Amino acid sequence: MKGAGITAGQGQGGTKIGAVVRAVTEAIDSGRAGQGQRLPSISEISHHMGCSRDTATKAYAILKKRGLIEAVPAKGYYVRSASRRVFMLLDDFSAFKEQLYHAFRENLPGEWTVDLLFHHYNERVFEQLVRESAGRYAVYVVMNLSHASVHPVLATLDPSRLLLLDMGSAERPEISCLLQDFGSAVERCLEQGLAQIKKYREVVVVYNPRKTPHPPETGKAVRRFCARYGFSFRMVPQVLPGELRSGQLYLVIREADLVTVVNACRSLSLEPGREVGVLAYNDTPMKEIAANGISAISVDFREMGRKAALFAREGLKIREILPTSLILRQSL
Repeated sequence: MKGAGITAGQGQGGTKIGAVVRAVTEAIDSGRAGQGQRLPSISEISHHMGCSRDTATKAYAILKKRGLIEAVPAKGYYVRSASRRVFMLLDDFSAFKEQLYHAFRENLPGEWTVDLLFHHYNERVFEQLVRESAGRYAVYVVMNLSHASVHPVLATLDPSRLLLLDMGSAERPEISCLLQDFGSAVERCLEQGLAQIKKYREVVVVYNPRKTPHPPETGKAVRRFCARYGFSFRMVPQVLPGELRSGQLYLVIREADLVTVVNACRSLSLEPGREVGVLAYNDTPMKEIAANGISAISVDFREMGRKAALFAREGLKIREILPTSLILRQSL
């Protein structure tokens, strides 16, 4: 058992067949049992796991069906291929996360499998999913809970197999990351659009920290921009349609708030891009056509997905702050 790197304790829980399957799978996924390595015989695994030979035989049959092991006549059982399982934990489902996932999946070989889960910014769910995944996957791609620091539960994962996406601190140099700059990059984008923004008097940021799990650095960046160039600044927790006025520029983060602003413009006969400015955070294909085009501040989520796939395929360390761009359309 020592040569195969199979640890009985890691397979405990559930049925005895499931325990053997998990123990062998985890040994393969963690790299302790490498491609072409001989596995314990039926008798050996039965003795080590404390189960019957029939249980061990059924467990190996399941592993063969999954393509993880193969039986070589007169020689025994061997690891068929290296693990190609990815644990992908995103914050929530949205149009730009869908772009990220599809780009990630498209840039992985067909035999790879991706288990996609969401934590919805629930810390208990986040911790549970990470702990349950530990040692079971070849690669971990995780969107962190906070931009301020790396969540402590991630220390349970092998840092060489972990990639942090989108939000997260670069405080742990041993962990790969593809992050956003939610502060100074936003200022630079606003400065690039200064010629368009000058037609408005006031910049209104729609941001509710209880409903919008977005780093507060963005609001601070907009405030600095407004102070530097003489715009009035206001931050509101929600859009009140009756308060929209000509000369305002609304920066919205949530899709629901964007819909409210666009509908309010329509009902008040205010033209986006001329009387009221509309600027969204995070671009999606729908923003290209909605209301004749919604301007956006965004990273390229497809590029994030492609780079994440490169990390998964090659295992090369990557630490990068992705560029943030201003995408000018009719609404500004």
